[in-house]
Amino acid sequence: MGNAARTLEKTYDEYLAIERATDQKHEWIDGVVYAMAGGTLAHNRLSAQVIVELARLIGDRPCGVYTSDQKTRSARGRLAAYPDVTVVGGEPVVHDEDPNAITNPVVLVEVLSDSTEVVDRTTKFQRYRRLPSLKDYVLVSQHERSIEVYSRDPEGNWVLREASAGGRVPLSAFGASIEVDRVYRGVVLEPPSLDE
Repeated sequence: MGNAARTLEKTYDEYLAIERATDQKHEWIDGVVYAMAGGTLAHNRLSAQVIVELARLIGDRPCGVYTSDQKTRSARGRLAAYPDVTVVGGEPVVHDEDPNAITNPVVLVEVLSDSTEVVDRTTKFQRYRRLPSLKDYVLVSQHERSIEVYSRDPEGNWVLREASAGGRVPLSAFGASIEVDRVYRGVVLEPPSLDE
């Protein structure tokens, strides 16, 4: 999500009008519109390499991998977001109010930024969990070779699995594992922000 600028609370129709009137992406979370800024070199490279890794894992399965330009929206609830990577199993289902927003992701990925990590881990994850199709929520660090995957178990509970350099972390959506070193190959990690 990069550095996000917050505006006053808006309806979804007002949010869509803002999206149409500007050439900038915005997220809509609980009625608040956040303008999205571009990512860092590390952020963009990690996003691209996650896409490559997921495409490799999917193989010939009938799934689609989408970039950060793909909006995801909960069928009910107040969330419209642009995850860094989205995977849909089968055909995408779009929201009734927004034909550009899909409602049936099976995997969502966020590359963590200093300015958005708290929202990615809390508010957005709380809203993403309401998507019945979602099986895995993946968080990728820009500061260290570390990937976290929250997976929905058969009882509906979210289970965290983590892996660091040399490791792999499973995705329940495909029965396959992301290899950490493949995602981070050639990436120059960002130093942590000292503004805490």
